[in-house]
Amino acid sequence: MATKQISPKSATNRHGDTRTLQAATDILRGSSKRTGLARLLPFLGPAFIASVAYIDPGNFATNIQGGAEFGYMLLWVIVASNLMAMLIQSLSAKLGIATGHNLAEHCRNEFPRPVVIAMWVLMELAAALLTAVATFIILGLERRGFRPLEAVITALVGVIAVCYVVETILDRPDLGQVAFSAFVPRFAGAESVLLATGILGATVMPHVIFLHSSLTQNRIPTKNKDQLKRLFRFELLDVTIAMGLAGLVNGAMLIMAASTFFAQGLTNVGSIEEAYRTLTPLLGSAASTVFAISLLASGISSSTVGTMAGQVIMQGFIHRKIPVWVRRVVTMAPPILVIAIGLDPTRTLVISQVVLSFGLPFAIIPLVMFTSRRDLMKDLVNKRITTILASVVAGLIVILNIYLLVQIFTA
Repeated sequence: MATKQISPKSATNRHGDTRTLQAATDILRGSSKRTGLARLLPFLGPAFIASVAYIDPGNFATNIQGGAEFGYMLLWVIVASNLMAMLIQSLSAKLGIATGHNLAEHCRNEFPRPVVIAMWVLMELAAALLTAVATFIILGLERRGFRPLEAVITALVGVIAVCYVVETILDRPDLGQVAFSAFVPRFAGAESVLLATGILGATVMPHVIFLHSSLTQNRIPTKNKDQLKRLFRFELLDVTIAMGLAGLVNGAMLIMAASTFFAQGLTNVGSIEEAYRTLTPLLGSAASTVFAISLLASGISSSTVGTMAGQVIMQGFIHRKIPVWVRRVVTMAPPILVIAIGLDPTRTLVISQVVLSFGLPFAIIPLVMFTSRRDLMKDLVNKRITTILASVVAGLIVILNIYLLVQIFTA
C-alpha cells in the first residue's frame, strides 16, 4: 500500500513554522545571506529530539549502576554506543529526507503482514517503556509547530547537560583512567555484560530510530538532487552536535558515579534514589535539588519523545490512528504498574534497557536494507562503506545480546 506523499504546502501547515521552512529553503537554493551559526539553525532540531532518548531515566540507571559497580570500566561502552548511534540516526534521518516516508511506513510497504504486525508490537512496547504524565503538557506544543517543541526539548537537554558536564569538570576525575577506559573494551563477569547491554539499549533505542526518520520526513521538502545532498549534510551536523552532547552527558553520569561511589567502595548504592550523592561533595545541601531538576527534565522530555515515537510507529506500521489522549493514558501504564507492585525502579529501568537492546536488530537491519536500495534512496543511497559499517554495528549488537544470554545461563 503506498503512503500518501505530503506536499510542501501541507508540510508547512502541519508544522506551522513557515519562517523556518522558508529560511531553510533559501539556504538550500543558495539565495540566503545567512552565515555561520545562523545558516545552520533552521536545520537543527530533529536530532535533538531523538537525542533525548539517549539521556532518559534509563540512562541514569544504567550509567549510575555501571559506574558504581565497575568504576570507569564500562566507559568504552558509552563511547562505542554513541558512535553507533551517530551512524544509525544519520541513516534514519537520510531515509526520511530521501524518500519522504519514515522507516515504519517502508516496513509496512515492503514486508509480509505477519512480520509487520510483529515488528509493530515490538516497537510499540519499546516506545511505552518510559513515559510520564508530563507528556500531556509538552506534546501540546505540537499544535504550535515543530520549532516550539524542538526548542523546549533542546532546553531540557541543556539542563541535564549543565547538571552533569559542569560537575565533571569541577570534580577532577582520574583523567588517565577515563581515557584508558573510554577506548579499551573489557568486562568483569555477567553483571558487567548486563549493564553494558543496558547502556547500549539506553543509547541506541529502537523506537527512536523509527522516530528520527519521521522527524526529517518532509520537514523541509525538496526534490532537487543538489538540495537534497545539502540538506543531508546539514542533518549530519544536527546529528553530530546532538548525539555528541548526549554522549558527553552519559559519560559524565558514569564518571561521577565511578569517582564518588566506586572510588569510596560504595558499590551497592548506585541507584537513582541515592544518586544525589554524586552532587553532594560539590554542592552540599543543593545537591538533591540539582539532581532532581536534571532527572525531572530527563523524565519530561523522554516521556514526550516516547509518546511521539509510539504515534509514528502505529501510523507507519498499521496505518491506524487513535486519539492522542488515549495513547498518552495507555503509555503511562508501565511506570504506574512498577510503582504499584513495589519493584525496584532503578533495577527495573536497567532491565528495560536490556530489553531495548534485544529489539535493536529489528530496527537497524530494515534501516540498512532500505538505505542501501538505490530505487528508494536515489542519489542519497548508502555508499558501500556506510552499508558495511552499519551491518557491522548490527552484527556486534546481536553478538553482545547472545553473549549476555550465554553469561546468564552459564553463570
